[in-house]
Amino acid sequence: MPTTRNSDSLSSGTHPADDRLARLLDDTALDRAVPHLAPETLHQIVRHRGLHASADVLAAATPAQLAALADLDLWQQAPGHDAAFDADRFGEWLEALGDVDDATAARTLAALDSDIVVTGLSRYVRVFDPGIFEPIEPSDDEAPDRHTMMTSEGPADGPECELGGYLLRARRADAWDAVVNILSALEASDSETFHAVMEGCRRLSNSTPEVDGLDDLLQAPDQHLYDVAHDRDARRSRRGYATAPDARAFLQLARQSGHRPSSSREADTHSVNPIAAAYFRALHEEHDDVTEAGGGQSTQRLTGDAGHSPDDGAASADAIVEVLTGIGAAPGRPRALLEAGDRPHTERLPVLKRLMTALLDRDEHLYYTRTHELAFLTNALQSGASVQSRALTHQEAADGAASTCHLGLECWPTPIDERFLERHNLIETFEAGWSVLYCVVSLFVAGRLQAILAELTNIDAHTAAGIQTLRRKLAAEHAAGTPWLARDAAEVLALLDAATWTAIVALIDECPTVPAALAAMVGHATTAVSPTQFEFIATAAQLGDIRRFMQLVPDALGVGT
Repeated sequence: MPTTRNSDSLSSGTHPADDRLARLLDDTALDRAVPHLAPETLHQIVRHRGLHASADVLAAATPAQLAALADLDLWQQAPGHDAAFDADRFGEWLEALGDVDDATAARTLAALDSDIVVTGLSRYVRVFDPGIFEPIEPSDDEAPDRHTMMTSEGPADGPECELGGYLLRARRADAWDAVVNILSALEASDSETFHAVMEGCRRLSNSTPEVDGLDDLLQAPDQHLYDVAHDRDARRSRRGYATAPDARAFLQLARQSGHRPSSSREADTHSVNPIAAAYFRALHEEHDDVTEAGGGQSTQRLTGDAGHSPDDGAASADAIVEVLTGIGAAPGRPRALLEAGDRPHTERLPVLKRLMTALLDRDEHLYYTRTHELAFLTNALQSGASVQSRALTHQEAADGAASTCHLGLECWPTPIDERFLERHNLIETFEAGWSVLYCVVSLFVAGRLQAILAELTNIDAHTAAGIQTLRRKLAAEHAAGTPWLARDAAEVLALLDAATWTAIVALIDECPTVPAALAAMVGHATTAVSPTQFEFIATAAQLGDIRRFMQLVPDALGVGT
């Protein structure tokens, strides 16, 4: 049975290819090879080898690569929430850069977006103008001690120093040496950038203002972080990524698409979800702007390499990608730029595969339009949905998007011919499948489970209390249209039957799946199954299995015994 595992962890140190990657990176002229790598590939190298072992790779990256890599690596996103800046990770970057020579570290820091640098440094240091601590005019009283004035701004338990005309005071002691060393090198090599960064940190280091009529406004650090996050979303949109708020809005609208009458769905053959339409419009406008400007992002390297053609490192870059693929760390690419080779080929999706193949034979341009749509759907699932209360990996999101489109095709209200994808886009087929998952799986299972639990008797008091809590939570979340929020309360079912509990929480999930436990129960399997294996729902046959499973649930939970 094809399965998707709930882990995207990368192996390290145990596969022969790991040593090959290390040797390859050691022997390769990184300043020529690295600029040929996609930022997503660099991110996979960093994740697999660690930041400290990848410091030389970072130093050889172009400014554009570093900016995109920082957008990937310095932010953490929990399911249902916007991405949050990871200050601890920024500190790891500083310490990793401290492993290379100061001049290269300073150039690398200067190549990053200055707002990101200010955001990160302001989590580690406060920056002041030492002049504010000098007495302004003489006094008859004893002149205050300068150190006393400096510490009056706040506790000075941590380290501090003066650098380039600024007072640096640690907010946290970790990475202090790396901060000072890199900023010292930056002052010596790029005074303009140094002062810009210091002034940015100084603006974010002021004391909290007194409460007044404007106290509801965002304070400077919060406003700065909001602006940085907004700029990141804009950059990622231009690279083919949907923002988390847009992804969540798209998926919510897609859930409601199933409430339209079948006749109106078929008549509206060119309808596109407004979130998706805005996304593709912005992407096309950005492509037009780049074309008119005469090129894309700068490929200037941080470490000079005059006299070599841009293709000198291409072979080495291809070798790096090949090794990463061999160790299960296949690099991702911008989802809106997927190539023909990324179209679904699995035997589980015969209808989608047949229609895409037919479209490629007749209209290659429209075929690539459909692959871009599939890329957007992959991105939307990864950015805006969750599975098992966690974010989907890229591979899971790709599988889930293709499976949902296939389910939409199987459940389409009218017959489908070979030219279907010439008249309909994959956004529509995804909406059809996503609404089926929502109504026919999540809501159906949650509603049926409520009725089953109402008949459950002959259980101990502790379990009965948990069942009562689950019934109340299910009723509330079912009415609100968010049955997956009852997931935690459903743990009480594990006391009655672990396999049933595993299947139930997978079916009421925000992204419903068929776990191996459900397939085993429906197929009356007697062998052990993995609790982490699951399939995305892609066929009407799987919908039938889900209904059969729900018929088995009363007996599994002991209803009537």
